[in-house]
Amino acid sequence: MIVKEEVFALIAEGEGMHTEFKSSFKNDTIESIVAFANTKGGKVLIGVEDTGKITGVALGKESLQNYINRIKQNTIPSVIPDVEVIGVNGKQIVVVDVQEYPLKPISYKGRYYKRVQNSNHLMTPTEISDLHLKVLNLSWDAYVYEGEDLESLDILKIEKFIQNINETGRFSIEEDIWTTLEKLKLIKEERPTIAAMLLFAKVPLRMHIRIGRFKDDITIIDDRQITDTLFESVEAVMKFIKTYMMVSYSFDGSIKRKERWDYPMTALREAVLNAIVHRDYQNPSDIQIKIYDDKIVIASPGKLYGDMTLEKLQQKNYQSSLRNKLIAEAFYLTGHIEKYGSGFIRIENELKAYPHISYEFKDIANAMQMTFYKNQDVGVNEGVNEGVNEGVNEGVNKLYMTIRKHPNKRVPFYATELNTSEKNIERWIKQLKEEGKIEFQGSPKTGGYIAK
Repeated sequence: MIVKEEVFALIAEGEGMHTEFKSSFKNDTIESIVAFANTKGGKVLIGVEDTGKITGVALGKESLQNYINRIKQNTIPSVIPDVEVIGVNGKQIVVVDVQEYPLKPISYKGRYYKRVQNSNHLMTPTEISDLHLKVLNLSWDAYVYEGEDLESLDILKIEKFIQNINETGRFSIEEDIWTTLEKLKLIKEERPTIAAMLLFAKVPLRMHIRIGRFKDDITIIDDRQITDTLFESVEAVMKFIKTYMMVSYSFDGSIKRKERWDYPMTALREAVLNAIVHRDYQNPSDIQIKIYDDKIVIASPGKLYGDMTLEKLQQKNYQSSLRNKLIAEAFYLTGHIEKYGSGFIRIENELKAYPHISYEFKDIANAMQMTFYKNQDVGVNEGVNEGVNEGVNEGVNKLYMTIRKHPNKRVPFYATELNTSEKNIERWIKQLKEEGKIEFQGSPKTGGYIAK
């Protein structure tokens, strides 16, 4: 049961991921209820304006029951929320408490909504399908690939796959190849799954990777289309990338020379694996990789899966959410993936030895894009020279003093104040946070940075 103080607190905080204000009960009230049920739940306060002004609602003897009936009759599956009336300053507020529904997705008049920050968004067909599969604990790549049989699979690729698994020791395989694939759920009733076809098909499915070397956005130096099974695609991509990377060699007295590439190859490989393993293969678009003089851009079709967000990824302790469970497991068992959900940590660890390289991961259109930036034109032998270090430190110090002077502000404000890019501010904020000099205070929507 909600109390008056809780209502005041919700109104003071404003509309957000779990709170919506409505002046009266209308059709869009049910849209909000459906959005909450499809996401993480929330409360709709009826009798409160968007501004937080309490106007109250007039209630008759059957009003609450009528609300519940309209919600129940217009949602599929039917949602029956908890409804309470709270008296505030002589006015009545109806609080509709919606829990995340166990059987999703929920629709209202044939339309599906989700909650994004403080608004309701129509779900795309792919999002509806993904949510349905997630609720049933299914994975799209686990379905049988229609029209193909085991003859469509390449025995040599399967044998190499099993050999790699045995070498990592993550799974013990002693059975024949078909029993093994069945145990790993890569085949069902003697038919290949979608995952098996993507991994082992004799004739690779037409899931392309477009990779090229660019001078600028319109000047293409080299361009390739890679159409192969997934393990082979990773190696083909890395081979192309290395073709256009500078490398230096050093000797420390041992027999074997040491290589230092222009970019950290382990980090680039992790980004390529992320693009291939987590790609939305129902999306007809290609993975696109563009190599420029000063950056490498990797874009993979599909949004973040499930309830994963960019904010959760930045926290480093997130629970991995897998769109392609069988594909991810195959890459894990063969040692391509060290641990589920550790890719970004590995990338950042690798970048520590390359202080002139930074990276950015963001949502673009209907894809996720990772960009590695070469922030200074330094030789691979030289590292970052003293002048660059001094410039970076000066920027960090200026930002720290600005945060002390103007606390509770966000990245755009500090970028304007210091006349620099938001990317630089984000990099300096990261350094200050690691040094324990600043912290973020308040909610993700309204909070800001303060000096400790």
